[in-house]
Amino acid sequence: MEKLIVIGSNSFSGSNFVNTVLENTDYEVIGISRSPEPSSIFLPYKKFKGRFQFYQMDLNNDLDKILELIKAEKAAYIVNYSAQGMVAESWNAPEQWFQTNCMAIVNLTNQLRKLDFLKKYVHISTNEVYGSCNNTDEDAALNPSTPYASSKAAADMFILNLIKQFKFPADIVRSTNVYGPGQQLFRIIPRSIIYLKTNKKIPLHGGGAAKKSYLHIKDNCLATLKIMQSGFSGEIYHLSPDSSISIAEVVRKICDRFSKTFEESVEIISERTGQDSEYTLNSQKIRNKLGWKPAISFDEGISECIKWADENWEVIKNLPQEYIHKV
Repeated sequence: MEKLIVIGSNSFSGSNFVNTVLENTDYEVIGISRSPEPSSIFLPYKKFKGRFQFYQMDLNNDLDKILELIKAEKAAYIVNYSAQGMVAESWNAPEQWFQTNCMAIVNLTNQLRKLDFLKKYVHISTNEVYGSCNNTDEDAALNPSTPYASSKAAADMFILNLIKQFKFPADIVRSTNVYGPGQQLFRIIPRSIIYLKTNKKIPLHGGGAAKKSYLHIKDNCLATLKIMQSGFSGEIYHLSPDSSISIAEVVRKICDRFSKTFEESVEIISERTGQDSEYTLNSQKIRNKLGWKPAISFDEGISECIKWADENWEVIKNLPQEYIHKV
């Protein structure tokens, strides 16, 4: 069996990608993350036995060990979800975001490009490298608005350097906002569900005016797997649904499910620093060239998220619901 290494396997997207691979292929999968595995309610792949090994290692501090593991396993594929996320918080210590999202990626990929057994490196980037964007395609200029976005853009540019100069077999994936069961509790969809279940007002930055495109994590992961297996090396691929929605409308939909009014359920607070007005991408390239398209509607996905929260409420209600920064 060919081997696949998923870096950032504890993340929401990373754990769901591991699950997608185990469900749809016979690859042997190795996961790497800097933190121990969290509760199994956040790790859908836990239902599988075998074919997955987990190693707790950090790109910033354990790069030599990670490279030793990659070489020892002769991993044919590497998909990298590791990143310091949280856009607003990146203003507080931008050097940490650049260290994790840029320098650690430079150090890793500059070594990976020397490996003759590596068939594909898939780098998970973000639509935020474009700043505010409306139906933007892969050829658009980068215009990041925050330290988070700038750090991701810098790493993308270095990977493109490696592709150009050394024919590094890499693809870059930029997706619109992902969501689904098991997402981090501080994200807007699970947070809204939790706050409504506990009769607390949902804090809504800038009144929720920003428009985003929400792609179900299953659709996202199936697209990423298709890119890993069949994508043309050296490409950037956009992943997006067919329509966008304001954050306020997202919250309004969830309020409706709980038979509560939007007005009585939210608290309007100041907008985040550097918040872009819109994030929508054109994903015709992957649709036309690789035959992918999203299959799960937003309303169906919201129902799944509420069901997940209900089924796991005894665990969720005792977990921290705010973002906790890790250096």
